[in-house]
Amino acid sequence: MAAPSRSGAGRPKRRAAGSPGPKRPARKKPARPPAAPRPPRRPAPRGRAARRLALRGARWCLVAAIWVAVALGAALAWYAWDLPELSTVETPTRRPAVALRAADGTVFARYGELHSGPVRFEDLPPYFVQAVSATEDRRFFEHRGIDPFGILRAAVANIRAGGVRQGGSTLTQQLAKNLFLTPARTLRRKVQEAIVALWLEARFTKRQIFEIYANRVYFGSGAYGARAAAARYFGAPVERLTLHQSALLAGLLKAPSRYSPSRSVQAARGRAGTVLAAMVDAGHLTPARAEAARRTPLGLLPSPGAGSRYFADWTLARSTGYVGRAGADLTMRTTLDPRLQRAAERAVGAALAAEGGKSRAGQAAAVVMAADGAVRAMVGGRSYSASQFNRATQALRQPGSAFKLFVYLAGFEAGLAPDDVFVDEPVSVAGWRPRNYGGRFRGPVRLDRAFAESVNTVAVQVSERAGRANVEAAARRLGITTPIAAHPSIALGTSGVTLLELTAAYAALAAGGAAVWPFGIEAIEGADGAELFRREGSGRRRVIADGHVRALRAMMRETVRAGTGRAAALGAGEGGKTGTSQSSRDAWFVGFAGGLAAGVWVGNDDETPMRGVTGGGMPARIWRAIMAEAVAAGAAGGRRP
Repeated sequence: MAAPSRSGAGRPKRRAAGSPGPKRPARKKPARPPAAPRPPRRPAPRGRAARRLALRGARWCLVAAIWVAVALGAALAWYAWDLPELSTVETPTRRPAVALRAADGTVFARYGELHSGPVRFEDLPPYFVQAVSATEDRRFFEHRGIDPFGILRAAVANIRAGGVRQGGSTLTQQLAKNLFLTPARTLRRKVQEAIVALWLEARFTKRQIFEIYANRVYFGSGAYGARAAAARYFGAPVERLTLHQSALLAGLLKAPSRYSPSRSVQAARGRAGTVLAAMVDAGHLTPARAEAARRTPLGLLPSPGAGSRYFADWTLARSTGYVGRAGADLTMRTTLDPRLQRAAERAVGAALAAEGGKSRAGQAAAVVMAADGAVRAMVGGRSYSASQFNRATQALRQPGSAFKLFVYLAGFEAGLAPDDVFVDEPVSVAGWRPRNYGGRFRGPVRLDRAFAESVNTVAVQVSERAGRANVEAAARRLGITTPIAAHPSIALGTSGVTLLELTAAYAALAAGGAAVWPFGIEAIEGADGAELFRREGSGRRRVIADGHVRALRAMMRETVRAGTGRAAALGAGEGGKTGTSQSSRDAWFVGFAGGLAAGVWVGNDDETPMRGVTGGGMPARIWRAIMAEAVAAGAAGGRRP
C-alpha cells in the first residue's frame, strides 16, 4: 500500500483563514403536494336571493310601519287632546226648561230642554227602532262604529247627484257628535267623531248605544228624547206609538225645525211618508203595510200659532222679576186665551194679505187685555219666524189722534164738558199751525163731536186750555211711561208710545176708571209642583173720576157709531178712537168692548208712509174681527163696563 503523499494528497485541505469554505448544497424544503383545484363557483339559487330580498323588504316595511304607527298615534293624540270627558255619556245634563201654560191649561210654548225621563230599548216599539235605523243608519247593527260601505254608498250617491245629498256618518257617529262635539264641518271634528264612535262601540252594546241615542237626540220644539217627543206631539207614552207616529218622529231627526209638525203639519206628514218608503226599501215593511200606516191618523196635539211666541217672549222676560233666573224646571200659568190669540193672528194675517200690498203696509200688531190688565192675546208682527221684534211691546210709534184720550181727560179735569163748543178754525201756537185731516174747517163744534170726528184744531185748543203739563200728567197716570215732548203738538200724539201701554190706558175705561197695569203671569210653579209665585190682587187705584169715565166712554161710542171709527162697529156697546200719524206712517185703533180693551197698530218698520191708510181703515177692521169673536165667546175674563 503506498504511503500517503506529503503534499497532502488524500487528506482534506485546510482552508486559509478568511477564505470562504466550499459551498454547501442548499437544503431543499420538502415539496408541498399540489393543491387540489377549487371547484368552479356556482351562482346561488334564486329562491335564496328572493328570501334575502324579502327579509330586507320586511325589515323596511316593519320600520315604515312603526313610523306610520308613531305618526298615526301622534296625530290621534293631537286630535284627541281636547276631547271632553267621555264618562258623562250616561249622566245627561241640560238647561232648565220653562213651560208656559195658557189660561185653559194647555202648554203653548217651551224654553230650554224638555226631557220626560229615559226609555229602555226593550220598551221602544220595534217599528220605531226600524224607522230610525232605516233612515239614519241601515247597517247600525252590523258595523263597529264606522261604516266604510255607508261612506262609499254616500260618495257614489253624491257624485251621481252632483252635490252633497247623503252623509256617511253612522248613528254612533251622530251620537258622538250630539253628545260631545260641535256641528262644525271640519277635519278635526270628523276625526274626533270617529275616535268617540269607536270608544262608544267598545264600551257599550248596540242596544245600549241605540237606547242612549233615543234618550238624548233632539226631536224639535224643545223635546229631547223619544219619550218627551211622544208627549210633545201626541200626548202619548212612547211605548204606545203607532207605526205612522214612529215614522214621523224618525223623520224629524234629519231636520227637527224644518219638519216639526208645530211648524208645518204638511211637511211633517210628507217626511213621515219618506220614512215609511225607506222602511219598505230596507225590508222592514211591505208596500201595503206602509200604505195602510200612511192612511192612519197621526193624532197630533193641537199646536198654538207661532204668533203666541211674541207673548211667550214678553212673559218670560218679565218672570225673572218674580223668581230670578231659572235654576230648575218651571211652569208658568199665564193669562193667554188660545181662542183669542188665534183670532188675533187670523185677523192680522188676513188684513195684511188682502190690503197690505196695495196699501204699502208691511206690519201690524195687536193686543187684547181684560179690564184687570190680564193680556189675553198679543200679536207682535206679521211673522215671528221672520222677525222676533215685538211691535206690540218694543216699538215706539206716534199714536196720532189716539193720544187725544189724555187731552180730553185733562180738559174735563180743567172744567170743560162734552157739550162745550169750540171753533174749528186755523190755529197758531208759537208759530206752529195744526191742520185737520182733509184740510177743511167746520166752524163751531161741540167737544164730543170734535172728538168723534178727530178735529185737530179743537184738540190743540183743549190741550192749551188744560195745560200741556196736565195732558202729560194724565197720560202718566194712565200708564204711559215713554218720553213725552211738551210741544204744542202733544195734542196730536207726536210722542212715541208702545201699543201695550196705550191699550192699557184705554182699558182703564173698561175698568171703570181704575189704573190698569198689563200682566201675563198668574202663577209660577217649580218642578215639584210647589208654587213659587202667585199674583194676588192688583193694587189698582182710581185714576179717572166716575163722571169723566162716563163722558169719555160716551164720546168713544159716538166715534164708532158715527165718527172716524165706524169700521169697528160691532153693536155691542163698543167704543174707541182712531189715530193716524203724519203721512200715514202709523195707523191705530184702540177701544173697548165686552169688558175687554184692544189696540191695533199698522205701519212699516222703516217708518215709510203707507198709501191712504188711516186708523179708521185697516186697523179698525182688524179690531172688529178680533173683538167680534171675543164678544161672541164671552172671553173678557174681567168685569164688564
